[in-house]
Amino acid sequence: MSNNMSVRSPSFSPALPFLKPWLPSYSEVENNIKNILASGMLTKGDLNNQYENAVSHYLGGGYVIAVSSATTGLIMTLLALNITGEVLVPSFTFCATANAIVRAGAIPVFVDCDPETYTICPDDLEKKITSRTQAILAVHVFGVPAQCEKLARLAVDYDLNLIFDSAHAMGSVLDGMKIGNFGDAEVFSTTPTKTLVTGEGGLIVTRDPNLARHLRALKEYGNTGDYDNPWAGLNGRLSEMQCALGLASLQHLEESVALRNSLAGIYRNMLCAVPGIELQTIPANVRTTFKDISVVIDKERFGCDRDELADELQQEGIPTRKYFYPALHQMKAFREYAFGPLPHTERIAAGVLCLPLYPDLASRAAEKVGEVILSIHHRYQEKRLEGSPQ
Repeated sequence: MSNNMSVRSPSFSPALPFLKPWLPSYSEVENNIKNILASGMLTKGDLNNQYENAVSHYLGGGYVIAVSSATTGLIMTLLALNITGEVLVPSFTFCATANAIVRAGAIPVFVDCDPETYTICPDDLEKKITSRTQAILAVHVFGVPAQCEKLARLAVDYDLNLIFDSAHAMGSVLDGMKIGNFGDAEVFSTTPTKTLVTGEGGLIVTRDPNLARHLRALKEYGNTGDYDNPWAGLNGRLSEMQCALGLASLQHLEESVALRNSLAGIYRNMLCAVPGIELQTIPANVRTTFKDISVVIDKERFGCDRDELADELQQEGIPTRKYFYPALHQMKAFREYAFGPLPHTERIAAGVLCLPLYPDLASRAAEKVGEVILSIHHRYQEKRLEGSPQ
């Protein structure tokens, strides 16, 4: 018996990538790569200095230390500040933020997030300050800056160090000032998902010359130059090849951020009025990098839950990510540090879904993703109406 039923093709075939790093052309890095190979200086060379200076210039100043990863940079910063007590940290963030606290020998204390911006909530944070608290480690979530002014006031009032996990935020701006100019130190990531790309890598930025000297020693095993090390350090170096890539990538950073904002605007304009879809609030005084574009799904109003939507989109050739689920205080690795509910974090983590976003994504592709989400919503609403009692 023949089957006359046609099988509908997915919306995207082949499937869209979820992410795609925006890399410089080979011609942009060719000379530096040739010079590296000719000199034999694969690490600790002149490109490291050029890269650090270029980033400092972009940010408007500060001491920049290029490191092997943002996680390494966070660990180094906590060690340099001698943080061994409690560190107030959001639960709605990537695991590396809390990993660094634990690996540095300190204790994470999880704080709820703001229900609109998803960044750490200063009011909940203040309630959790104790005599054992030594530092605040805030995160610019998806590139949206944390409430830096309020956090700085709390840090002063309670004599705490203030560190920012700025992994998502190279190119973000708060009140006209680039992220990288706040707190005791900020730590950026330069992995392929970020706006500035070196493959693997990170950057520490501080305005404190003494802290900068300490950090430079820590990334060289603790050596200050005479091998009579005053501190136990680690190998936190970034290779010359990665610095070459970073220098070239930096030239495209502003364009990359602009493209991400344009594409995110397409998504947000299409989805902002859909029942059951919540979008992250972007305050008027900030520019975000849109490292990720997120939606939070309310099943009762949208028609299906986050996981069902993710499955539907996958069938259409649209990959997604559940950033950040589970929240850190719900992870096996950190349950011993969790106490009390974090209602905003738990609600957002249970419903969050991030959509494909990268500079090379075509505007029409973003529109089509939005159209697919709208069609899924309408289909589930129709099913609900069909199943309701007359």
